[in-house]
Amino acid sequence: MAETYLSIVVPAYNEAERIPRSLDAICRYAQSKPLPVEVILVDDGSTDATPVILGDYARRYPFISVLRHQPNRGKGYSVREGVLAAQGEFVAFADADLSAPVEELDKLLAALEASGADAAIGSRALDRSLIGVHQPWLRRAAGRAFNLMVRALTGLKLSDTQCGLKLFRRATTRRAFELQRVEGFGFDPELLFLIARLGGSIVETPVRWNDHPATKIRLWRDASHMFLDLIRLRWRALTGAYSPERSPAP
Repeated sequence: MAETYLSIVVPAYNEAERIPRSLDAICRYAQSKPLPVEVILVDDGSTDATPVILGDYARRYPFISVLRHQPNRGKGYSVREGVLAAQGEFVAFADADLSAPVEELDKLLAALEASGADAAIGSRALDRSLIGVHQPWLRRAAGRAFNLMVRALTGLKLSDTQCGLKLFRRATTRRAFELQRVEGFGFDPELLFLIARLGGSIVETPVRWNDHPATKIRLWRDASHMFLDLIRLRWRALTGAYSPERSPAP
């Protein structure tokens, strides 16, 4: 059996209404590839019909597997769990609503091949003409403020760390996922910080993107948690908690 070329990880929490359309698109994409693709669906303690839907897709498509945990732990935890279970040479994660269409992974794959980088991340900031449906202005303002804080506290010179479509070389970035601590929505800066800290390179690629009003992020509650996660990230970096010799997170 040929080795897996690409793994696609999709975290899901109470996504019964939206995820069937996304999974149909992901399955079409996976089946269109000439090399083996696996899809790992991570149910983050859903309380609606999401587990039933994911199980149904896994029975219909042999390249789909499902991981489940209880209780709800957060997007960061779910992505980490899925990526560490992946077998592909390249590993991607995508939001369950596919705000960035799964076909945009082709751009990220091309960017990695051309640059030799370890991670390629989708960006909404590099070419805003690719945004079909924009976020409300308050979310855009909060996003810009968060990006400024990311730059100040991590040293990352990236324009958009929060776009929900990212791609990694598994062999060179796995250790960063093992060291990842943030379990909620603020995990992206920590993960990218760790990749860079371990000597990896990151490229940004503009992707098509559309805001979905049913987003799971609650602006004030989750934004405050994300800002606190950045402070904790800085503290862990200063105190040596991210040393490569440290044991992986449980």
